[in-house]
Amino acid sequence: MKTLDLIDSFSEFKEFKNIDRETLMHILEEVFRAALAKRYGTEENFDIIVNIDKGDLEIFRNRTIVEDDNLEDENLEIAYSEAIKIEADFEVGEELSEPIYMSDFGRREILAIRQNLVSKIQDYEKSLIFQKYKEKVGEIIVGEVYQPWNKEVLIVDEEKIELVLPKSEQIPSDRFRKGDTVRAVVLKVEMKNNNPVIVLSRTSPIFLERLLEAEVPEIYDGLITIRNIVRIPGERAKIAVESYDDRIDPVGSCVGIKGARIHGIVRELRNENIDVINYTPRLDVLVQRALAPAKIHSQSVDEENKMIHVYMEPDQVSLAIGKGGCNIKLASKLVGYEIEVYRTGDEDTDDVALKDFSDEIDQWIIDVLIKIGCDTAKSVLAMSKEDLINRTDLEEETIDDVIRILKYEFEDGESESENED
Repeated sequence: MKTLDLIDSFSEFKEFKNIDRETLMHILEEVFRAALAKRYGTEENFDIIVNIDKGDLEIFRNRTIVEDDNLEDENLEIAYSEAIKIEADFEVGEELSEPIYMSDFGRREILAIRQNLVSKIQDYEKSLIFQKYKEKVGEIIVGEVYQPWNKEVLIVDEEKIELVLPKSEQIPSDRFRKGDTVRAVVLKVEMKNNNPVIVLSRTSPIFLERLLEAEVPEIYDGLITIRNIVRIPGERAKIAVESYDDRIDPVGSCVGIKGARIHGIVRELRNENIDVINYTPRLDVLVQRALAPAKIHSQSVDEENKMIHVYMEPDQVSLAIGKGGCNIKLASKLVGYEIEVYRTGDEDTDDVALKDFSDEIDQWIIDVLIKIGCDTAKSVLAMSKEDLINRTDLEEETIDDVIRILKYEFEDGESESENED
């Protein structure tokens, strides 16, 4: 073999690794220069010619012709007596170029060259994937489920690049089967053990933001600004939007005629309820909108502790709290203050404030009950034990103790009344 005709034999890497031919040539040259440096001690006096059109590679070693007695380095110099065997009219001081053939390399060297080439191509491909998806962080991509597992789902894009959707980044009601099409946002890209790991998310607020941009042209064009998005994935989301153009209704534009725009997003998010509210810099108004549909009687702000105390009629408390405390949690995140709800207008003078039981009930338990709108003894007793457990996430034994203590307060009061009679 008179030339190192290796390009075609390695064309498989170009096809499967998506590396262009010119880049492959550069990698080949780099690999062979490393092999030459190892074999001869240096590669500076070698010319490597890569012919892209013909698809071959040639190597020439350049040596200076010296007198036989002056030969010091056989790699850089060649004796005159040897040079004239190649061409009779050579003279001392001229440069001789000799081709290096495949047969000049041993079997182990050829194997090492191939392994080095494979490694270089793989590293280059990994670098390409990393850079490509690093630029896509925060963008929505569409992929196909390749393998669903318990802790994560393996997804491939149109170029068969592997992506990961962890369980923690899936909507609780997501159920994927092999071959399903999945939309998700690129959450992060990192290198682990020299391999790019692309992590997707369907629970990130950024995913909802990108879906809105796709469905609402006014957001994409910058006419409507999203001020904040908070989510409990699969349950509920709240979005604060505003427009600097008085002619544009930001809420109406996001929802669309008969909810046409928002319905597509709701379906993508597994029927997640989405509340779109008009942003305002006035905190009191923003709190009112965030707690809708509940109506607020009054409110006070504790700036030092970043808390807002909201007072409302008893029949509005459950609306403000929402299922499992969902509404008030999201409202708090949206406005940036911890919101506590208190009942007002309760005419039952025999009721006792829950905070008065701090000697018998731990303060943290009282705080949990107040957060779900139960700030008095009777408001706690009015709820079923199951409802209390579901809303507070307290253990059953703890709820039983609270109910027992509160009931005893009223039973004790009734006994005293009977004795007086």
